Amino acid sequence: MIVKQIWTGNAYRNFNYLVACPDTGEALAIDPLDHRKCLDYADNQGWQITQVLNTHHHGDHIGGNASVIAATGATLLAHAGAGGAIPGIDQGLAAGDVVKVGSSVELEVLDTPGHTMSHVCLLSRTDTPALFCGDTLFNAGAGNCHNGGHPEELYQTFVRQLAKLDERTLIYPGHDYLENNLRFTLDREPKNRRARELLDANPNSDPANAMVTSLAEEKEFNTFFRLENPEVIAELRDVFPEIGANPDSRTVFLKLRELRNSW
Repeated sequence: MIVKQIWTGNAYRNFNYLVACPDTGEALAIDPLDHRKCLDYADNQGWQITQVLNTHHHGDHIGGNASVIAATGATLLAHAGAGGAIPGIDQGLAAGDVVKVGSSVELEVLDTPGHTMSHVCLLSRTDTPALFCGDTLFNAGAGNCHNGGHPEELYQTFVRQLAKLDERTLIYPGHDYLENNLRFTLDREPKNRRARELLDANPNSDPANAMVTSLAEEKEFNTFFRLENPEVIAELRDVFPEIGANPDSRTVFLKLRELRNSW
């Protein structure tokens, strides 16, 4: 499996992805908003984009669909429940489905509600798994729930699915929000040494060559995986004293998401 992360350079700081089969040159375009960059890169590599997949229905993820499909004849895949929001879906996806690219690439569909209620992530069936997670999971952060999502569902997605993945899993999010997310981590957990080291190193100063984290690394500095950390809880209690001394992980997650909304 070959993965190309494409930096759009737009105001929303989107990442687009091409996932290619090295044996056949067939490629899957994930959320190809910048259709020109996606098409040009595939052409330069001699790849044929045969499928487009949207993780969810927001405009900055589906905006390039028509142009890519017009240029390539690719089929369009998205969550089976997103048909009313994404025009022209050829194949609706459900949890456990497998998206095949060429002869050797298999990506398992995860149904991951929260950012929206019809959101999918893709998990590669490779020795080192890769997760294409749209706007569910970001480097050092979690998706918002402003436009059709729900924080309770996002919490369940994190604890029941994401946190249980192989810790070697590589994280490929839909946006580069690393710097701001690290600042939020340090606001909530000031003694988080790993977050401080990363922020000082500024690893995404060139987002075209962005840092790719593993799930194990995310658990070191992503506050939304650190729900039982004593410092996170103590700092949160200063803002929300009603949570008490021993809040459950659900309460911590929801209060963190509430804070991040206005931070």
